[in-house]
Amino acid sequence: MNKKAKKAVIIGGTAAGISAVAAVTAYATTKTLIKIALDRKEPEILKKIQARISGKKENDFIKALNEAGKRLSEKPSETIRIVSHDGKTLVGHWIPQKNAKRVLIAMHGWRSTWSGDFGIASDAWEENGCSVLYAEQRGQDKSEGNYMGFGITERFDCLDWIAWVRERCGTDIPIYLFGVSMGATTVLMASCLPLPENVHGIIADCGFTSPHEIWKYVVNHNLHLGFRIRGRIAEKMFMNMLHAGSDKYSTLDALKSSKVPVLFIHGSDDRFVPVEMTYRNYKACVSPKKLLIVPGADHGMSYYISKDEYEKSITDFWNMYDNLSMPISKV
Repeated sequence: MNKKAKKAVIIGGTAAGISAVAAVTAYATTKTLIKIALDRKEPEILKKIQARISGKKENDFIKALNEAGKRLSEKPSETIRIVSHDGKTLVGHWIPQKNAKRVLIAMHGWRSTWSGDFGIASDAWEENGCSVLYAEQRGQDKSEGNYMGFGITERFDCLDWIAWVRERCGTDIPIYLFGVSMGATTVLMASCLPLPENVHGIIADCGFTSPHEIWKYVVNHNLHLGFRIRGRIAEKMFMNMLHAGSDKYSTLDALKSSKVPVLFIHGSDDRFVPVEMTYRNYKACVSPKKLLIVPGADHGMSYYISKDEYEKSITDFWNMYDNLSMPISKV
């Protein structure tokens, strides 16, 4: 073998070795990231990289959120347990109001809690005559399920919770689906499902478009890793765990067939879910829609940053659609 041939073999072998190491590394990091994303049990490493994944929040905001969450968790509530369409026991917390004007079904976000996400707004909801069913999303807290589905699986749970509300409160009271972050994606993905007539609207605060797109964004922009090979590996893992494709369904797909009004809310400075995703959701939505963008607000901070405008947008939305009694036309 001449020198050139030997050199080519050495270079080829080195390149193959590097590629093999890169593939093993990509698989290992992807497996860890999928555990972080989907597994009920929170991996220890998440504590170290949480701020990189979702962005570090202001201490004052975290303090306000924690204090409000504690107050909500300590309020008298009825613990509700239902069996979902696929046999999972789901847990919720029911706080009714006397002579309620409407019912909210509140879906919290990824690796969060019902009281943690909604405590900050719960007093205003009660003051406005809302009975609230705070759901614990599957795969989290006390609800069954080994994995979170980033809205792909949770969207169908909305129908189960709606059925419970209708049985408890009747079929005439207006129902609104309300979600934050992954909860927002959940309720948006439910927008094209066969919702009963007394579901009068959806409120979605900082939702993403699909598992595939939010993972790609976080991996590329927040973790500064390549996504191409990791995306392919993640897709296989997602399919194995949830028997669904991470890019086979999205809020955009659902909103193209939405039949209920939607209020979209997002902070302009969101470092976890880019505000562009809500702009795309808004554009895709074919039903009546409203949009609130809060300048300077990071992920889930819109209510904290602009309480008065946030509350006005929601009460205006309720006032517009509470008495809805006929098929909706486009606006």
